Amino acid sequence: MASQRRKLSNPLALTVMVALTEKPMHPYEIAQTLRRQGKDQSTKINYGSLYTVVQNLEKHGFVEITDVQRQGNRPERTLYGLTDAGREEMTEWLSQLLAVPAREYPIFETALSLMGVIHPDEAAQLLEERLAKLEVEAAGVRGGLAKLYETVPRLFLVEVEYQLHMIEAQVEWVGGFLKEIHTGSLDGVDAWRRFHETGELPPEFGELQDPT
Repeated sequence: MASQRRKLSNPLALTVMVALTEKPMHPYEIAQTLRRQGKDQSTKINYGSLYTVVQNLEKHGFVEITDVQRQGNRPERTLYGLTDAGREEMTEWLSQLLAVPAREYPIFETALSLMGVIHPDEAAQLLEERLAKLEVEAAGVRGGLAKLYETVPRLFLVEVEYQLHMIEAQVEWVGGFLKEIHTGSLDGVDAWRRFHETGELPPEFGELQDPT
């Protein structure tokens, strides 16, 4: 399945469309539903921008106003439902996300790519801190999953399983990387240390910056 540019790229828009497959809702009810379902654990949800997302979905014909409710002196509440075009967009978008790997840019990867400007001993200390926090986080997610399995079908917990797997994989990698720094077996660690202790750029570092 080939990747394609979509009219909307904010994952919150996709999450909203999926929520509206249940029934038409007003934005506040959508927000409550997403919070209740724990979607804020797998999707970056800015509830303040939810109204804008719904408006953009309406602009592109993916949702439409199905009713306007008024109760007593309360403000009108506009209910939005998914259109046929929205259902098609939702299905195609979700299918693409499931089938086509996308290059993402986690901020930790950015930090690793710039880590050389920090002394290896300090970098190791910082990574030790990260490792400790990751282990606590993994234990918390693992315990939460165990309780959820008692009442929630696994189908609705697979994203949490994936999160746990990613945390555990990072724990394993960071732990192994730290061991290499501490034992000195990391290729290039001596030059890294020498750079910070002498202030002179090792020849091998210069070759990386200027391959010509």
